[in-house]
Amino acid sequence: MAVLVDGGFFLKRLRSIYPATDPNDAKAVADVIHAHALRHKEQRTSAGTETFDLHRIFFYDCPPLAKKMHFPVSKRGTDFAKSSTAVFRLALHEHLRSKRKVALRMGHLLEASEWRLKPGVLKDLLNKARAFDDLTDEDFAVETSQKGVDMRLGLDVASLAYKQQVDQVILIVGDSDFVPAAKLARREGLDVVLDRLGAPVHESLNEHIDGVRTFRGPSVRQVPVTARFGGPAPVPALTTPITPNGQ
Repeated sequence: MAVLVDGGFFLKRLRSIYPATDPNDAKAVADVIHAHALRHKEQRTSAGTETFDLHRIFFYDCPPLAKKMHFPVSKRGTDFAKSSTAVFRLALHEHLRSKRKVALRMGHLLEASEWRLKPGVLKDLLNKARAFDDLTDEDFAVETSQKGVDMRLGLDVASLAYKQQVDQVILIVGDSDFVPAAKLARREGLDVVLDRLGAPVHESLNEHIDGVRTFRGPSVRQVPVTARFGGPAPVPALTTPITPNGQ
């Protein structure tokens, strides 16, 4: 079994699935990601509880924005490499690299980054609820685009399938961009299970998976996680069986 985690998706869902975890604590978040993936080792099926051997946990993400830019209104300079977001993301990656059975797959951000009005602010301007002269730096956000994450996930799925390294892949994703990877895995005979982290499943993605599994219950922040070369970490009790697709 291999677990493939879309890092951006997991971080967006973190507050919803593990509200007790401090989203600014890189070590705590890394522990939760690792422990959550390990929970998939034991699965309750119609035949009882089955334990799967873990091949690897793949975590897909991009390095944070590290450019120097000027705010659009005040024209003050800022270094995004020193922002709290960048510091957290880099620390998270380092903590994950130290985890047993974890492999990071890093994409990249496009060089082109620009300031865009936040959606709510644009709506107020169009409705004339605010004047353009009233805008401040807080009304803007930097827009960036990541590349290479989908491709790396697809290549890993292809490698796992063609080399017959696993019988099952767990996809912790929420984007329909991963449909080609899911289709390939199923064509090669792999059991494809989606962990949607409580989010709605896109119709096109739901069509190309074999089952859905979502954990509910207490945070896994308190689950002990061993060092990279230590023994296997304890796995919390199962809370949710795999639901066959379409049921």
